[in-house]
Amino acid sequence: MKFKVQWIIDGVMEVDAESDEAAEALVDEKLRGFIVANAELTDVLGASAIQGHAITDDEAD
Repeated sequence: MKFKVQWIIDGVMEVDAESDEAAEALVDEKLRGFIVANAELTDVLGASAIQGHAITDDEAD
């Protein structure tokens, strides 16, 4: 019998940037580079999306 398993990876990366948009772009570039270098994420593990947004320290508390 085959089963589908939905999984989620949650994390926080801290980067130095001039704005929310710049921080998001830096992290997006790093994550996409990782995905390209590790095709198994999409080919075998079925990863289909990444999502994130910048937050300030005030918002994280």
